[in-house]
Amino acid sequence: MTTWLITHPDCLEHDAGTGHPESAARLRAILQALQHSTFEYVLREEAPLATVAQLEGAHDPTYVRSLLDSIPDEGFRHIDPDTRLCPASGDAARRAAGAVCHGVDGVLQGKAQRAFCAVRPPGHHAESDRAMGFCFFNNIAVGAAHATSQYGLERVAMIDFDVHHGNGTEEISRGRKRFHYFSTHQHPLFPGTGAPSADTPENIVNATLADGDGSEAFRRAFTETILPRLDALQPQLILISAGFDAHRSDPLATLQLDETDFAWATRELVAIAKEHCQGRVVSVLEGGYNTSVVGRCAAAHLEALMM
Repeated sequence: MTTWLITHPDCLEHDAGTGHPESAARLRAILQALQHSTFEYVLREEAPLATVAQLEGAHDPTYVRSLLDSIPDEGFRHIDPDTRLCPASGDAARRAAGAVCHGVDGVLQGKAQRAFCAVRPPGHHAESDRAMGFCFFNNIAVGAAHATSQYGLERVAMIDFDVHHGNGTEEISRGRKRFHYFSTHQHPLFPGTGAPSADTPENIVNATLADGDGSEAFRRAFTETILPRLDALQPQLILISAGFDAHRSDPLATLQLDETDFAWATRELVAIAKEHCQGRVVSVLEGGYNTSVVGRCAAAHLEALMM
């Protein structure tokens, strides 16, 4: 069955400012790594623009319109010290969210079995009515909302192994019984959320990692906390927030993982998808800010998705 790589040149045009870690260079490094012959048979797909209706599946309509109306004609518009809009940001953000919806369409219509959305800006910090942490729209939550509204799915699982907690995805998921959010992340760390005390028996699972934790702790968090709950859920679709900033060389955190850990986690998630939902997985890029290693991480992740 086909694996899709979904991206768009517009995602390279978003400019967060000189010296900002969330730069186009990280996506260029990933796309360059994915030119390897290993991925010869991966089908390249163009990310569409998410519609306003799709964005409103996860976000407050007033927020969606306000953000899109705030795109500057020139220069920057600051939302917070780390999160700023440039003239290209609107299309880039809509392509990033649209990529996940397109991936959901692909796997649920049987055109692909799995998909990786190599897009930016990232999304998992964006709350229902607030941009933050480099994120404008919550790409994975928009995709989950598309899956539930357009295909009637009852159990959509979102697994997030970015080093930072996806506060936005958790906030959007809370109270939505069809959304199920599972996260491993360094704690304490930005944005300061994601303690296990925030878990709910219905749909929120946080497995925290400490400063300096490496492969053993990460894999234990998966095998003891994430995977048993995910297996018991029997998901109809698995979505992955694939952040690679838990790598030992990433400048924004202090975990000690490498690309083999991301590949291992991906294989474990694919195995559960094969057991419960015909192997249907859609993954979307989140963090990963060392451009010398992020390509290797994404390549290991995509290769595991292809299995």
